Amino acid sequence: MFEAVLFDLDGTLLDIDMDSFLPQYFTEMGRMAAQTGCCDPRQLVEQILRSTEVMIRDIDPASSNEATFMEHFFRSLEADEEQMRAFFEEFYRTGFPRLQKHSQPFAGVPEMMAKLIGRGHKVVIATNAVFPSQAIQSRLEWAGIGGFAYALKTSYENMHFCKPHPQYYLEIAETIGVEPNRCLMVGNDTGEDLVAGTVGMKTYLVEDRMIDRGGTTYCPDWRGSLSDLMVFMDEIAGAVGTG
Repeated sequence: MFEAVLFDLDGTLLDIDMDSFLPQYFTEMGRMAAQTGCCDPRQLVEQILRSTEVMIRDIDPASSNEATFMEHFFRSLEADEEQMRAFFEEFYRTGFPRLQKHSQPFAGVPEMMAKLIGRGHKVVIATNAVFPSQAIQSRLEWAGIGGFAYALKTSYENMHFCKPHPQYYLEIAETIGVEPNRCLMVGNDTGEDLVAGTVGMKTYLVEDRMIDRGGTTYCPDWRGSLSDLMVFMDEIAGAVGTG
């Protein structure tokens, strides 16, 4: 039925409310910045937000998301680049894992993942590529699915586009070598995840932590709770490359 299944991460595979998580994320980052003295914590957070917006809007295929972010960040913030890069590395190594308490694993997700991968499906972690790979891996571990062999885990190092640009999904399909019409995108965000349908992918909207900011007219091919999704995945797990 599908050769590849793409999963959003936050609110889909991991029980996390990003509106509550992000303030904690920036608080922890600011605390560590104040400790190290690398830069002013308030200016750091403000510049990260501005540079992230630039990264999300950018659609230059020649520049990775990381390169776009870093170029704007260091052009705009008065800070030593070598020191700041070391700070970011240390934050994601030691500070970010402390944020696990603001999330919970969803029951049944590891079993669902094991079944899909075990039966030959290519599985992609299609989280918005605005974080470094270490932050993606940490959240996968929080969800209990950090040890699987994924076809791709999108991060700002390996992607050139962000959600909600359709190019993000086309880049995934090209990277894993699967035509879009052989892919299923699963997510909880009506604006960022269902846009995959515009490039020919089928879509499944998970409603448990659904995000609907309005202003979009995308319709999922399927929708339901996480429990419904697990039943659906069980049905397609044995249908590799068929249909």
